Amino acid sequence: MTFGHQPGQPAANKGRKFPPEPLTPDEVAAIIAGCSARSRSGIRNRGLLTLLYRSGLRISEALALRPSDVDLKRHTCRVLHGKGDKATVRGFHPSATDALARWIDTRKGLGLRNGPLFCTLDGGQLYPQYVRLLLGRLADKAGVDKRVHPHGLRHTFADELRAAGVDVVVISKLLGHSSIAVTSRYLDHLTNHQAVTALESVDLPPLG
Repeated sequence: MTFGHQPGQPAANKGRKFPPEPLTPDEVAAIIAGCSARSRSGIRNRGLLTLLYRSGLRISEALALRPSDVDLKRHTCRVLHGKGDKATVRGFHPSATDALARWIDTRKGLGLRNGPLFCTLDGGQLYPQYVRLLLGRLADKAGVDKRVHPHGLRHTFADELRAAGVDVVVISKLLGHSSIAVTSRYLDHLTNHQAVTALESVDLPPLG
């Protein structure tokens, strides 16, 4: 059984460019809380979304992970086919460990040993479009009035790292970018969002 966008078919939004809309921590928490904490698919979805949020992995990278690629003790993921088809080791924040461990345990309970880490309950492939639709439903349920999508979680991860004072070289490595220049351009997009937010709190002279 498979879900979502099939290989060889273009995504519905292919070719369309949207400005990044980083989410707030409360918005992300509300979205992830929309996943069931008891159902097996809910546990899987919590693990996947938490990993995307706390690692900055691209959706294609996350869905290609195998169980053996994740090291819960070292908080690393082995990405065998990153952008440019390069193999890299990427990190995830320790706060994602519990959600990942719970899905890994649940997955073992289903008798699944091989195949992708994030899969259907019978071991089938999940596709990016399934995750995009899932995030849209969860955002509506949480009342988040933004365009919520997997790459937006990657932007949010980068935005939070920069706000925490993490050096751009480190952010570049965590995101799996080919160069710091790519990361700088990536973060420049986020600067506009932060500038608009800052403007809202500025006390300007009244009009009229």
